[in-house]
Amino acid sequence: MPATPAWPPKSTPRLFVETALGEQVAVPVEGNSAHYLISVMRIREGDTVLLFDGHSGEWSATAEQVRKRDLVLRCTAQTRPPESVPDFWLCVAPIKKGRIDLVAEKACELGVARLVPARTERSIVDKVNGERLHAHLVEAAEQCGRTALPELADLTTLPALLADWPADRALFFADETGGEPMTTSFAANTGPAALLIGPEGGFTEKERALIRAHPAARPISLGPRILRAETAAIAATACWMALNGDWTSFESK
Repeated sequence: MPATPAWPPKSTPRLFVETALGEQVAVPVEGNSAHYLISVMRIREGDTVLLFDGHSGEWSATAEQVRKRDLVLRCTAQTRPPESVPDFWLCVAPIKKGRIDLVAEKACELGVARLVPARTERSIVDKVNGERLHAHLVEAAEQCGRTALPELADLTTLPALLADWPADRALFFADETGGEPMTTSFAANTGPAALLIGPEGGFTEKERALIRAHPAARPISLGPRILRAETAAIAATACWMALNGDWTSFESK
């Protein structure tokens, strides 16, 4: 009879660090990250951990000086070069805690380059916990294999977002009152792009007129059903990645 495999299977931990990585760089680890490696993953001296700092790609590191509450990881070799993600931004109105966290997590997994919270007139939430969102981006990047975190912009307002909008970036505007079919619009605009998703109550008529008057705006329809804000953000981002993003060229190794 075949042996019963151990479960869960042993895997090499991945960890985001602030230290700039390079050949033989020593990375001190303490706090929650050290607890995760030592107490959860049972890392011992000589074990391997994969590291990334958001700039230097991914590095294999060997555990040294493993103690109860801290350890040192020494870089030995670069396992992956710095990644290049599609030039796609996700602009979202702040929504309830938990749902905005989900949007941040999935934006990272899907390959979004920049996440922009933009407050609107009907936003129920008027503040964003940047530290919490950053933590969700880090956790998602560790899990999905990204070597760089999405840039997290400061909270802005819709008028300020539109006023500072780059002239060369298409702004796909999810308009619940109707627009061009999403896939048609995505296929016709293949350069730098962004997706704008409103709050739970949608955009006001004033905001909708302001967006539609912007030269970069591309009103799109997300189909016949009413979607939650987080569902719209995730679904439309996935469609853009499938048509114009790095999903189109990726081949599994």
